[in-house]
Order: sequence, then structure tokens, then C-alpha cells
Amino acid sequence: MSDVATGPVIAAAIAPMAGDSSLYPAANNATTDVPSLPAGFPAKLSTGLAWTGSDFSSDSDFILSLDDADLAEINAAVEFFKSLDLDGDLVEPACFPLPTLRAKLEVLSGDIHCGRGFGVIRGINPSSYSVEDLTLVYLGIQSYIAEQRGRQDKRGNMLVHIVADNSTKQTAEHHRHSTKSITFHNEEAGDVVSWLTRNTAAAGGKCIIASAYAIYNVLAASRPDMIHTLAEPDWPFAMPRFQYRPVIFYRDSRLIMNFGRASLLGNAAHPRARHLPSLTKSQVEALDAIESIARATQLEIQTQAGDMHFVNNLAILHRREGFVNGKTSTEKRHLVRMRLRSAKLGWSIPTELARDWDEAFTHRGVKLWHLEPMPCFFFAMRIQPN
Repeated sequence: MSDVATGPVIAAAIAPMAGDSSLYPAANNATTDVPSLPAGFPAKLSTGLAWTGSDFSSDSDFILSLDDADLAEINAAVEFFKSLDLDGDLVEPACFPLPTLRAKLEVLSGDIHCGRGFGVIRGINPSSYSVEDLTLVYLGIQSYIAEQRGRQDKRGNMLVHIVADNSTKQTAEHHRHSTKSITFHNEEAGDVVSWLTRNTAAAGGKCIIASAYAIYNVLAASRPDMIHTLAEPDWPFAMPRFQYRPVIFYRDSRLIMNFGRASLLGNAAHPRARHLPSLTKSQVEALDAIESIARATQLEIQTQAGDMHFVNNLAILHRREGFVNGKTSTEKRHLVRMRLRSAKLGWSIPTELARDWDEAFTHRGVKLWHLEPMPCFFFAMRIQPN
């Protein structure tokens, strides 16, 4: 598929949610050993979250395009906030006023939490701002989507920079710094995952998402035994700590999916310790089924510089295609990622995931706001904040 196509690029192998399961290879060979779904799990999830890529005829279905009036309002909010002489991490609607754009952002927040589960804001030109002001724009706009911001690692980094880095073998193999494609996954914590695209690659690097609800519906109809497997509390996750828990939960009439292949199988950057238990044949088959169905129902989004993506991390899987950077700085892919939660619209978090959410959003500790990528061993050479 062309990297210059406009609008959503839909996977070629789209199939109806019920019917010919041959289009989902890993979902075939249904067993009669498990005739029904786990207790409490529905036969079908009938919500706006259960979509396939073919449901979106135009990128305008999920992209909020900012107009000149919106941009003027954003620029005025930046100047107003700077006049208050506050630290940048204190950006919130009260000190970043968007009187007209606010209503559009609140609708988008509702869509992310209760509608289709994702959205893109387009129209920001990164080259029009200093890196400090661009970060204020990002934080200010996202505060209307979900106001709580979470740590993303043990060091307390609030901003994670996703850039290619081949300075060491380990960084070159890490999915955050590799140029290779990666498989579908969720982040370990955060109701909403957002990222600002500062620059795109010379080729490739599209954002690709899929609905966990659509995946569930296919498996519930064709392989209910896999729903049992995914809901069992015996999956040996190794990151961010070793823990047995399910991959899927059904609570408060909502499906929650949370997993990553690296934390279950290991990879070159994070080899799995030999003393840890391996996945069973049924578990590996279930992971492959998720990937197969996700790819058959995925939505590809051709990202532009300045785009802000917001993804419901509890209901939507995401991955990235491989990419090639160019020679100029504007042709080197650079995303800035954050983890978010809304006090008003946030979902109830299963007990098995609560510790990761607490460490991200409620744990008191250091918060680092590096506006540019830093070496992993970086620390500020000072004992006072200023």
C-alpha cells in the first residue's frame, strides 16, 4: 500500500463479524470441548467499540481537523498560560482556556471513552512552535480529553520519546527505538494512550489499530474455547513484574483486554528468563488468533506531523508498521507518548491491573518531563528543582 495515500487504508482481508471464519486462520478448528462461554461473558458485544476498519469510509469519521479559529484559540491559550508563570506540568483547562474548541474536545473525549475508542486531532504545525510551546499545546489540548497524567516507567518519565536509536544493540531491538514493525498490543497502564507526532518518517510508520471488541465477537462466535483461555488467570506475565492474570476481563458490562507479546514471550530487547514458566500451546494459539483477527479487521491511519492520537487502551489494540527515516530532521520519525486517565469517564480497573494503574497515576514520586530524548542513564546534576 502506498505511503502517500490519503484517508484510512483498510486491510484487504476484511470479513463480516459472523460467517466465514476461514478468513481468520487462527480461529479455525473449533473445539466441542467447551460448548459455551465463561460465566458472565456475553455472546456478542454490541457497542460502538466493536468496529472493523471497513466501517470507516473517510478519515473525517475519526479525525478532528482544527480550523483557523481553533488554532488562534490554542495560540491565545498558550500565551495566557505562559503569562501565569506556572510550571508546564500544571496545564489544565482552567489555565489553558479554549472557550469554543472545548465543546469539540469534550465530544472527542466521549468518543474515546464511550464511543468508537479512538480519535485524531489534526492541524497543528510543529514547526510553528518552540519545543516548549509545542509541548504546552499537547498538554493543554489533552487535558480536555483526560486530565490525569501517568508515569510511564520506574524512573518517573511522563513523556516517552519514540525515536529510532541504533546506538546499542539493545536499543535497536527495543520496540520503542526500532524501525521494525511491531505486533498488536496494549500499554501496561493507562485508560487512554496518546501520542503527538513531531515528525514522520520518510516512508512507512503508519499507526495501525484494531478493536478488541471485534476480536472478541469473532472468537465468541467461532472459538469460545479461546475466550475461556484468555479469561483464565494463569497467564505468566513477566513485565512490568511477574504476575499471573487473565488477558481479558469482563466487568461492569465492559470488555477489557490488556497484554503484550513481549511480556509473555520475551523478545530480543527483553529476553524471557529461563526460570519463568512458558506459555501453553492453547495460550500461544490464542495470542496468534488475536493477531490474525486484528490484522483482518484493522484500520491503518496515515499519520501527519502534528497529529495527536488518542486511543482507548482498554478496548483498542495498536501497532506500528516498519519505517525508514530520511536524512533531514523532518524525515526522522519522532512521537511523544503519554498515558492518561479521566476521573469522570475513566473505567473501573480490574484488581489484577490496579497496581500498575496506582503506580502510574497515584503513586507519589519523581516525575520527569524531558522535552527531548535522553539517554537511559541521564539524571539531573542538581539537588534543588531550580
